[in-house]
Amino acid sequence: MTETERPAPSRALIRSLDPEQLALIEQHLLSLSDHDRYLRFGYPAIDEQISRYVAKLDFGRDELFGIFDAELQLVAAAHLAYLDAPGQQHMAEFGVSVSPERRGCGYGQQLFERCVVHARNHGVSRLIVHALSENAAMLKIARNAGASVVREGSESQAYLELPPADFGSQVGELLAEGLARTDYHLKSGVKQVRGVIDLMHEIREGVRDARDQTKP
Repeated sequence: MTETERPAPSRALIRSLDPEQLALIEQHLLSLSDHDRYLRFGYPAIDEQISRYVAKLDFGRDELFGIFDAELQLVAAAHLAYLDAPGQQHMAEFGVSVSPERRGCGYGQQLFERCVVHARNHGVSRLIVHALSENAAMLKIARNAGASVVREGSESQAYLELPPADFGSQVGELLAEGLARTDYHLKSGVKQVRGVIDLMHEIREGVRDARDQTKP
């Protein structure tokens, strides 16, 4: 199959993240390689810097979105940070990270699209992507969305003008969030049942071993 014949990546279920998932966010970011950390943060962030970044996340102001696998491991995350400096009240900045084993699934693109819709629905008129100029994947996502990209040496800024929210964007986000949260809870239930089954198996094995040891 040639490059042009490859099927489009399947749509992932993306849900907003809560403070209860801080540990999963930190685990996901800490799992990134040194180069991936460099691309995500613009500098080679060490573990302590990532932990401080996670501790300072403001869920009351910003929005975070994530994609979970079947084991409820966070495999991709996006941070939509609202800017509050004078003249930037209707702007937000986008950042994203994807686990290495999930590259090529289109998760970065899908998280970007989700953040665009959320930003529109919350009055944002301009979305900003600050990226290293070598981060071709991130800049391609921004360009494909229609953003203008300004390169300044080793760094680039992408600016995407957003239309106002409409009925479709609002209803679409509600449906997407509801579906993703339902999927998350179903996966959580399956994981719990699997845990109970494993525990029962361990108990049976323990009882069997105990009986064998008491046999004359």
